[in-house]
Amino acid sequence: MKLIPCIEMLYKAEHPDFIERFRAAKADGFDAVDMHLWRDKPLDAVVDVVAETGVQVFSFCVDPRASLVNPDEHAALLAGVRDAVPVARRLKGARMIVASGFDLPGQTERELRGNAVKVLREACCIAEAGGATLLLEPVHMIINRQLMAVRNIRQGLDLVEEVGSPALKVLADVFHNAVDGQSFDDAFADRTELIGHVQVADFEGRHEPGTGGLPWAKLLPLLRQRGYDGPIGLEYLPSLPIDQSLALTRRTLGL
Repeated sequence: MKLIPCIEMLYKAEHPDFIERFRAAKADGFDAVDMHLWRDKPLDAVVDVVAETGVQVFSFCVDPRASLVNPDEHAALLAGVRDAVPVARRLKGARMIVASGFDLPGQTERELRGNAVKVLREACCIAEAGGATLLLEPVHMIINRQLMAVRNIRQGLDLVEEVGSPALKVLADVFHNAVDGQSFDDAFADRTELIGHVQVADFEGRHEPGTGGLPWAKLLPLLRQRGYDGPIGLEYLPSLPIDQSLALTRRTLGL
């Protein structure tokens, strides 16, 4: 397993210039990074710094963010996936992240799930045709008293399994999973073959592993036991200078 820093959070304090964060990640021994939205980035400069440093973009978010469970937003979601596919190709196979969107008043869980399955199957056809991969990220977030429809890892696995496309995997964010109250054991009990990426931050606080209460000594052994040997994304808010933050993270995770 290798670590992948999310440069929307890590290196931000030391390097306000987004492109410089690639060079900083390279200097710290990383060969890939995660980022969020792509339309607000200088994409040509990102492509150039990837070629210069060899630091790849592992994942980025489909932009604009649109709901999987709200049919009124499906056209925007699919248009976003179409626009993201050539970006993924320019970034040498970067994965494209989507999230479920918020629960809809008056709709049952079955209806929301059906909406999500329908649009994800269409999105997967677009991704497959372009040689790209989608990551579904369960996110525990509440805005205006509305909760995200898919908010923990097992819900994400259920949805990806139902969609049944090789172009779709789960992005397993253990921070959001912890906010929803699901343990490592429950989250990674089965179907880890459907997981394409794991991201970490401690709970509470969303800082480095080792600053909160999650049982980190269990995570990597459990993932290995369940057959996951992919990357571990660092999507946390550093509470220490970057060198100390990374050192604490490595010690805590055992990497």
